[in-house]
Amino acid sequence: MIIKSFEFKKIDIKKYNFYLFYGENEGLKKELIDTNFKKLFENRVYDYEENSILNNEKEFFDTILTKSFFDSEKLIIVSGVTNKIFNIVEQILEKKVNDVFIILIADKLEKKTKLRNTFEKEKNLICIPFYTDNFQSLLYIAKDFFKKINIPVSQEILNVLVDRANGDRKSLKNEISKIENFCRGKNKIDLDQISKLSNLNGKNNMSELVDVCLAKNDKKLLKIINENNFSKEDTILIIRIFLSKAKRLQNLNQEIQFNPNIDNVINSYKPPIFWKDKDLVKQQISNYSKENIKTLLEKITKTELLIKKNYNSSINILLDFVINQGKRFNN
Repeated sequence: MIIKSFEFKKIDIKKYNFYLFYGENEGLKKELIDTNFKKLFENRVYDYEENSILNNEKEFFDTILTKSFFDSEKLIIVSGVTNKIFNIVEQILEKKVNDVFIILIADKLEKKTKLRNTFEKEKNLICIPFYTDNFQSLLYIAKDFFKKINIPVSQEILNVLVDRANGDRKSLKNEISKIENFCRGKNKIDLDQISKLSNLNGKNNMSELVDVCLAKNDKKLLKIINENNFSKEDTILIIRIFLSKAKRLQNLNQEIQFNPNIDNVINSYKPPIFWKDKDLVKQQISNYSKENIKTLLEKITKTELLIKKNYNSSINILLDFVINQGKRFNN
């Protein structure tokens, strides 16, 4: 059964034992699980990765089927889910286990897969798509935060916070948490204070790295790489920034088909493109055709999967992608 993420609060969690969460919005998935499930099950939560289950099915089934006097109900969270786990899920469904609640967390999951298809059709299973937050939904989160702590802020501050989050709800909330601690006992905050408090400068470097790469300014690109010590933890965020900006490029390309005046298209684009980024964006538009953008999106997806599978080599994988993509004659 399909439900929207914002409808989740309407359902009785313990009425359903099986949940499938899929989509790119990792921040919203985490928020929903932390707020609704982990508080309910407290220390009775077991975390698994799909690969570990596939490699040791017996241990997984033992965890599910073994009953304990102290563990009357348990929550099992399985991350990195693909259609490969379907046969195991099918076996669990047949056993009709009532005291175990299972959340399957997937990234992208095609509609044609047996796993997604089953969860969408069956009334006793919950399937929730988690789509990427847009500028307006993140702006609402930021506005709501400052309203709750009763501190007035300019639209510029809100725009900067949301823009630098690069479509990542989790990233935005991390920055908001730092600001909240700083604001205790205060009645105002300015952009300089927020820049020093948060990781905006670091994220700005990541955002600039992506913009310069897509503009194919290879000299500046190498300069940014050499001046910044990006970590393994940064790699997924950077690749998500690539995805966000590639999708923006795709939208701009589509709009230009109807309005060939590039300046007008850039100036009227929503969410607004900051004035200092407009020349870079214009260069990006001239570098990428419709087909080039399609290829770029495919490369980004493959690179993200490669990083997740080879985390220890994630920096080298990312830099190979960035340098190759930033070459002037390589789309």
